[in-house]
Amino acid sequence: MTENVPAVPEQGADKPGGELIATRKGMFGVRNGGDTSGYGGLVRRIELPGASERPFGGYFDVVADELEGALEEQGLPLEAISAYVVYRGQLTIHVPREHLVRVAKTLRDDPALRFEMCLGVTGIHFPEESGRELHSVVPLLSITHNRRIRLETTAPDVDPHIPSLYEVYPTVDWHERESYDMFGIIYDGHPGLTRILMPDDWLGHPQRKDYPLGGIPVEFKGAQIPAPDQRRAYS
Repeated sequence: MTENVPAVPEQGADKPGGELIATRKGMFGVRNGGDTSGYGGLVRRIELPGASERPFGGYFDVVADELEGALEEQGLPLEAISAYVVYRGQLTIHVPREHLVRVAKTLRDDPALRFEMCLGVTGIHFPEESGRELHSVVPLLSITHNRRIRLETTAPDVDPHIPSLYEVYPTVDWHERESYDMFGIIYDGHPGLTRILMPDDWLGHPQRKDYPLGGIPVEFKGAQIPAPDQRRAYS
């Protein structure tokens, strides 16, 4: 027996309750020195989906009910889940970092949930989100019930620590290393949190929004292509 993703009205960034965190102008969002892309008139709203209200539709309500019941049996507080967000056909469960491992174990082990497979770990950097600039997103799959959800937790730039899910899903080993390498998220409890893409002595984390865009050295005539935010301004 399989369950399809429920067809429910969208709730999120473009609906009431969405959260505007920044407005960027130009192609690269350059703040100093002027736009260099020729798209100086481009304005983008950086928004995050807001919390959704029940009913979510389809199996999303079943997952939420079963998870809350299982956590209550374990004596975990209601604050173990900070929000449910239904957006673009996906259910994201927002969890404070101190409860992440316990919630993940419950999602894996409870017979009514059985999210046996972790599909990866993704880091995100929102420098405008004061106090929660770093996000870690974990997509989960239940092979038993044919369901998909996502877990999401956050950490501030000044304290970029998030518990590792290695003890729950050992396959996150390399995924957490990549998120650490690219975004600087420190996964506490990881068995070998070292860089996986960049050299060990590399400074900084290249996919953070505050990381310099960088230029490309050219091997002839001593020329160099400057970084995109340092080229000729068009506006």
